[in-house]
Amino acid sequence: MKLQPNAAQTWSPDSWKDKAIRQQANYPDQEQLNAAVSELSQLPPLVTSWEIKRLKSYLAEVQEGKRFLLKGGDCAESFADCNSSVISNRLKVLLQMSLVLIHGCKLPIVRVGRFAGQYAKPRSADTETRDGVTLPSYRGDIVNSIAFDAESRHPNPANILKGYHYSSMTMNFVRALVEGGFADIRHPEYWDLAWITHSSKAAQYQELIRKISESIEFAEVMVGRKVSSLSRVEFFAAHEALHLHYEQALTRQVPRQTGWFNLSTHFPWIGLRTNQLDSAHVELMRGIENPVGVKIGKDTDIDYLVELCRVLNPHNEPGKLTLIHRLGASNVEDNLPRLIQGVQAADLRVLWCADPMHGNTESTSNGYKTRRFENISKEIELAFKVHKANKSHLGGVHLELTGEDVTECLGGARALQEADLTRAYTTQVDPRLNYEQALEIALSIKDYYNA
Repeated sequence: MKLQPNAAQTWSPDSWKDKAIRQQANYPDQEQLNAAVSELSQLPPLVTSWEIKRLKSYLAEVQEGKRFLLKGGDCAESFADCNSSVISNRLKVLLQMSLVLIHGCKLPIVRVGRFAGQYAKPRSADTETRDGVTLPSYRGDIVNSIAFDAESRHPNPANILKGYHYSSMTMNFVRALVEGGFADIRHPEYWDLAWITHSSKAAQYQELIRKISESIEFAEVMVGRKVSSLSRVEFFAAHEALHLHYEQALTRQVPRQTGWFNLSTHFPWIGLRTNQLDSAHVELMRGIENPVGVKIGKDTDIDYLVELCRVLNPHNEPGKLTLIHRLGASNVEDNLPRLIQGVQAADLRVLWCADPMHGNTESTSNGYKTRRFENISKEIELAFKVHKANKSHLGGVHLELTGEDVTECLGGARALQEADLTRAYTTQVDPRLNYEQALEIALSIKDYYNA
């Protein structure tokens, strides 16, 4: 399916309503929904246009191999987890991972957190049935609650405003931490989490810290002064732009800037279930100035992919479009080459990013949804190899992880087994790497990159 020739002239923040609308909640009270969206549209933005443009310039450098993209965070944020401990631990593990990658890959790292807006989730069905009772599916805290009762599962427009306020609090706290020196690279030992005392990777990480600290001290002695830029790093926010009313309300024009910006986040992306050419989600994302991502999979058709790239990045602008391939370790070698070659043949500028999580999801014998660490690591390794073999460049990874001591993915340094999942399986939707497994992945990425 192709867009009409005059589509570029007919886009508006609400033109998505004329397209195929998928994965949206059914709100019984439209007046309440309209009132919530109207109120949200008057509230201050969560991010700024200059932050968005700076991120886009960094992503253009990622495409050229001058930087590397690390994108990670919760599969689905919850309002209950909007607290200082959860947020700071998430930052810690991303800082630790980026430190490993900076040292190992010798590149600046673009840090993008899946936070401050990851409150909506796609579902395979509109309803869920338990013991003969059928209720609306849980679609994330921005829509309804996970408890299985009629009141909790009722789509509540007030949650849209709650989602905004929790996102605002998260962004404010992240900015305060970063501005306050929380991420001072001179003191990476301050970022330690509890795992460091028992992980098999502890010695490797501590040796890396020692080398970096010595290098910084040597450089500052040579120049005769402290390097002030080492006390701060940049963090950007990302989430799946799933809830269209929420995204529309925060899509705005900005004084002294050209075009429209989605000011709910720096880096919105489109999921695999909503990336069709006739999709309302594609329609909304194609008209904004933000860098955007789109998930693609093993069944993605080449002609469709080329057209999708042209729709989302009509000017073939560097840094604008990220293709996030989620294939599964067993499907990389058979499917990634044709995707790369199709994009190359069409002379399209894209940033390639690997999502090694979603294609490797499975269910255990005791009923848990999980992922195996070895498959996650293998998919990243194969993605690097396939891109190199096809004269392409894997610019980043897209991970679901947490800074908490959860047991949701099998394997890793402590070889978590199915029985271990019962100890701390807390995710509301998809299994995440815990803090230890996330850092192990960073150490592996370093090796794969240099190989």
